[in-house]
Amino acid sequence: MIDGKTLRVAVIGAGPAGMYAVEHLLQEAEFRCEVDLYERLPTPYGLVRAGVAPDHPDKKRIGDRLFSYILESPRVRFIGNLEVGTHVRHAELADWYHAVIYSVGAGSDIRMGVPGEELSGCHAAREFVAWYNGHPDYSHLAFDLSCERAVVVGNGNVALDVARILTMPVAELEKTDIADYALQALRNSAIKEVVLLGRRGHFQGAFHNPELEELERLADVDIVIDSEDLPGENEVVLDDADWETRRKVKTLARLSRRPLTGAPRRIVLRFLTSPVELLGDQKVEQMLVVENHLERGDDGVLRARPTEKESLIDTGLVLRAIGYRGYPFPGLPFDDQRGVIDNRDGRVVEGDLPVPGVYVTGWIKRGPRGVIGSNKKCARDTVRCLLKDARDGHLSPAALNADQVLSELAGRNPALLGLEGWRNIDRGERLAGAHQGRPRIKYTDTETLLRSAAAPAG
Repeated sequence: MIDGKTLRVAVIGAGPAGMYAVEHLLQEAEFRCEVDLYERLPTPYGLVRAGVAPDHPDKKRIGDRLFSYILESPRVRFIGNLEVGTHVRHAELADWYHAVIYSVGAGSDIRMGVPGEELSGCHAAREFVAWYNGHPDYSHLAFDLSCERAVVVGNGNVALDVARILTMPVAELEKTDIADYALQALRNSAIKEVVLLGRRGHFQGAFHNPELEELERLADVDIVIDSEDLPGENEVVLDDADWETRRKVKTLARLSRRPLTGAPRRIVLRFLTSPVELLGDQKVEQMLVVENHLERGDDGVLRARPTEKESLIDTGLVLRAIGYRGYPFPGLPFDDQRGVIDNRDGRVVEGDLPVPGVYVTGWIKRGPRGVIGSNKKCARDTVRCLLKDARDGHLSPAALNADQVLSELAGRNPALLGLEGWRNIDRGERLAGAHQGRPRIKYTDTETLLRSAAAPAG
């Protein structure tokens, strides 16, 4: 049992998964939890800040309301601009705290595995999203928008976000917190068509219905959908389909029946199509694709199988959006097949044995599935495991107190920043945005972020 019923916990990663873990720890009644929230960047909120599309301000307000409320708790310390694995090792944190929760997300992506993928003009959609959202690790990237057609491989929510940002009127983006350099690039964009490739059929689309319905509200953008497999206006949508699939297919059918208006830009959803090869001299110029058919295996699962029908798509920009993936973290066991820190129900394990006092939550625990809100239950389940281990006496004593930890970290990285530094950044960005009628204008490089953190906005 922990002496005095006080638990000192380090949470690594200040994105949604980490923030929800902190929230659950603060709500615990049996123990008094004190949390140090570590973040590699100078800014908290993870994908809420750097992943949610700029035209989704309601989702971004999660950070402004719930997450900022959590950070203001006197039992929480934000420790930003400090990288675990560089400035401090996992073994040290495990010694300093009663428990450590890793919520470091999935910072890599799945590749297509086709010839030509290394050509210039082929990128991860994850990189493009981080770029237009002003993530300092990606703000230096350049995307060639001088071609008339972009191809997005995949048709999940990220793919729809990317297609929307590439085609929506710039006047709409000018009202958002999109990075200034991305806004300028989109003003000069020559892209007229974005093609989304889905390897399976309409009934297996990876997108969610609310994101699909947003396409109906896009101004000056035509939506083109092959309607061969879609039900007619009065037909039943798959008797055995679940409610979500029924909604999605009805929305697809509705979109497919909309007359084309000759709008300056359009989004094309192609199903049962997979990339075979990227072609070009030093840069992407064409994509060879193959048509698929669905085949039910002995296990009853429908799988996409290639036919012999191939075709070429002219394009100068290819964005792969076929899944995120976690990467190994220094000092922790990694399940390379699943792309997660090896764990059982949130407890980190080495082989079959739990690593005492070490836990995971979010995508690095369960893989890149679900929406932002999915992290709330995931974090709750992990925190419950931690608290049970505390009751059962499975946690080690914390070797350092709160002041000692901060003194040790400041000696290693004098540029670390706390909550006041983030408040200064937040005020500065909001003030700059207010002058242009925007929610904020983001600082997009670490040097500017740290300079702003040290100088309160006037």
